[in-house]
Amino acid sequence: MVRPKTKERRGHRTYHGKHKNARGGGSRGGRGDVGKCKHHFMRSILLGTQMGKHGFVRLPLSPEVEVVNVDVLDQIAGPDGKVEISDMKVLGRGRVTRKLTVNAAGFSATAKSKIEAAGGQAVVV
Repeated sequence: MVRPKTKERRGHRTYHGKHKNARGGGSRGGRGDVGKCKHHFMRSILLGTQMGKHGFVRLPLSPEVEVVNVDVLDQIAGPDGKVEISDMKVLGRGRVTRKLTVNAAGFSATAKSKIEAAGGQAVVV
């Protein structure tokens, strides 16, 4: 029986071919995570690698302003009818039952008209 060549050569360093030329990253298509959008696309999909930027961050366009409605102003106001809320905006839900002087950061058109209809003042601080 003739002994096959594979048996003779098994165990030798260069049996499977030249090894010096296969040392660099070029033989495996780049080092690390390279080529995930190009030639290793399927590999990246199977591994579940995220590609590119995801989502967005929206910068705040204006600071959040706290609000209060007109119907709450009666409870806040003192006996003289003055209300000081310099960091809040007044909105127009509800009714104004007495004359109020309100100092606030802003007023909606409805709130301003309701306060002035009751004989009060709406002052923007």
